[in-house]
Amino acid sequence: MKKRFSEEQIIGILKEAEAGLTVKELCRKHNISDATFYTWRKKYGGLEVSEARRLKAMEDENARLKKLLAESALDNEALKAALNRKLLTVENKREAVRAMQQRTSISQRRACFLVGLSRASFHYRSTVSQSDVTLCERISALAYERRRFGYRRVHQLLRREGIHVNHKKVYRLYRDAGLAVPKRKRRKGVAVERQPLVLPEAANQTWSMDFVMDALASGRRIKCLTIVDDFTKECLDIPVASGICGDQVVRTLEAIAAFRGYPQAVRTDQGPEFTGKALDRWAYDNDVELKLIQPGKPTQNGYVESFNGKFRDECLNEHWFRDLAHARQIISQWRRDYNEQRPHSALNYQTPLEFAADYRCGTDGTTLTDITKR
Repeated sequence: MKKRFSEEQIIGILKEAEAGLTVKELCRKHNISDATFYTWRKKYGGLEVSEARRLKAMEDENARLKKLLAESALDNEALKAALNRKLLTVENKREAVRAMQQRTSISQRRACFLVGLSRASFHYRSTVSQSDVTLCERISALAYERRRFGYRRVHQLLRREGIHVNHKKVYRLYRDAGLAVPKRKRRKGVAVERQPLVLPEAANQTWSMDFVMDALASGRRIKCLTIVDDFTKECLDIPVASGICGDQVVRTLEAIAAFRGYPQAVRTDQGPEFTGKALDRWAYDNDVELKLIQPGKPTQNGYVESFNGKFRDECLNEHWFRDLAHARQIISQWRRDYNEQRPHSALNYQTPLEFAADYRCGTDGTTLTDITKR
């Protein structure tokens, strides 16, 4: 076994050489080589024991600092290799450790320490049981059948089928399968001030518009645009189509204005058909004021909302439409009956058509109160 010499012993051997002992005899006596002796003399020659100890301490400190500097440089290089990675999940951290080891000579232990991951977690590989695979397949099947169902409703459907599983496990499998239902983004409305809902004093002073949705027997959606004169309560038109855009709204208003004249104002909600460029341009060209209600405040358009309630109860809920042509026919018949036959309580139980005729006859000064008291 190789013997280690302390600083005191090395200084003593060198002093023996200074006293006159030859190098060969000295090396034989202490069982060292000539090269070792000359190395000691080069390093410790002329030093005392305290000075040798101080030199040794400085060398140890210098070696330690060099080691720390090398480790710090290696750490910085390794961190740069994983700089563009988000270290949020365990899998992200595993990928960062692999990237560090591929691009640098850093050890696995050090790389795991830098990203905050234990080596056990790095080597762990999850195992999926057959029961989880079967459950995940059933969750996927239910989610595709009910596309707007979240994991809570899916969990309830599983319980009805007799599959008793924790809702947190259902959520984990539901999320891992990428079945999460995206949240519907709320459309930002136009910032408008609230306007009081007052009864107009003349026909064509304010029209109100809104959309009512329904479906055909085949399940295809239809869209109904209801247009009402707030003063006479007349339903001016109800165009029906599978889709109605802003240009179609303008064409409908133009057709009504061709025989009735343009209104002073039109009140609508903030649907995309009503806030688009087409209706805005039409209103500007014909000097019509657009009154937009606040988002989520249907009561600010109460006249057309009241009409829509009657339209749903008396027409849409009472009929089953075979196709679009059948829907247009039934809705047109109901609109004619509403204007010509149905008494309106707000008009002193006159029909809208009778009230409008009385108003036209009394435009020489007759007020709404006078008409409704007849």
